[in-house]
Amino acid sequence: MARADLIAMPGYEPVQPVDEVAAQLGIPEEEIVKLDGNENPYGPSPRVAEALARFPYYHIYPDPEQRRVRAAIAGYVGVEPEQVVVGSGSDESLDLVARLILSPGDAVVSAPPTFGMYPFLARLYAARLIEVPRRQDFGLDLPAMESALNEGAKLLFLASPNNPTGNSLPRQELERLLEGPAVVVVDEAYAEFAGESFIEMVGDRDNLIVVRTFSKWAGLAGLRVGYGVFPKPLADVIRKIKMPYNVNVAAGAAVLASLDDVATLNRRVAAIVAERERLRERLADLPWLQPFPSQANFLLCEVRGVAARDVRDRLREKGILVRYLDTPVLRNCLRFSVGKPEHTDRLLEALTEIGAHVGR
Repeated sequence: MARADLIAMPGYEPVQPVDEVAAQLGIPEEEIVKLDGNENPYGPSPRVAEALARFPYYHIYPDPEQRRVRAAIAGYVGVEPEQVVVGSGSDESLDLVARLILSPGDAVVSAPPTFGMYPFLARLYAARLIEVPRRQDFGLDLPAMESALNEGAKLLFLASPNNPTGNSLPRQELERLLEGPAVVVVDEAYAEFAGESFIEMVGDRDNLIVVRTFSKWAGLAGLRVGYGVFPKPLADVIRKIKMPYNVNVAAGAAVLASLDDVATLNRRVAAIVAERERLRERLADLPWLQPFPSQANFLLCEVRGVAARDVRDRLREKGILVRYLDTPVLRNCLRFSVGKPEHTDRLLEALTEIGAHVGR
């Protein structure tokens, strides 16, 4: 009775958990340097643990409308609470948009290389995926994208900064795409690291949705909480079709505590941005690696003269986890999440050792 297309579709490829990797390698968990998931190495605000420890209502269902959380998020990003829908990570916001808009056979446009959730959702809802590959500099091929949208596409997914390339979407390009017929979803999972956002445009455009998360900048990846900012009519419908208790009370309490300590979190964001630039400069000193500019909390790097998969595997043997990428658009690349300075030092030491044998 199951849908044949879902049985046949490939699943999303997640990273392995630290405890599983440590057990496979036979080394302690605390010696693992996890640079493959774009998580925040500093973790959440100290106020989060305090809030969770004193929260008295774990035995009671959460507010299905997330009123306090929505109000706090609205204050943080400068919109009205009625525009905000909270979800289990930004992934759920993306899923809700696809659920609302897509019928089987509808066209969805994305721009690879990009976040793997977009083609996953297109397959999940039996939509027709139109992929418009990015240019060599990872910018959008605007004429090709506009042509794809004019074929009747209903939905366009764009990430800014884009994962895994790290580059941001220019405002004038977004404005041009919003003139088309599709609903445009801008995924701003890494916006705090870039210092720019398109959220203020949502009130003026009835076909723009911005999705964000607390996983990256606020260190709440394990609690799974994100949100979307919608035009009010869309937000009303989205709240109607979401699961009522989709954000648990721990996640809600963590969001409130995080937004009560934005100054601490912003200092950590600044530390990550500074470490990103140090890592990029040091990677550029290695002749067999080409790091690309990034406005996120990771760096994409082309590997030359050796198989990137082999480098990934050799780093893993040393307890350093990075992301391997090899697609029709990206060839022989690694993505390094930005960690603490000591994580950068271990990565660079291992890469220098590996590089000593490249080309021999």
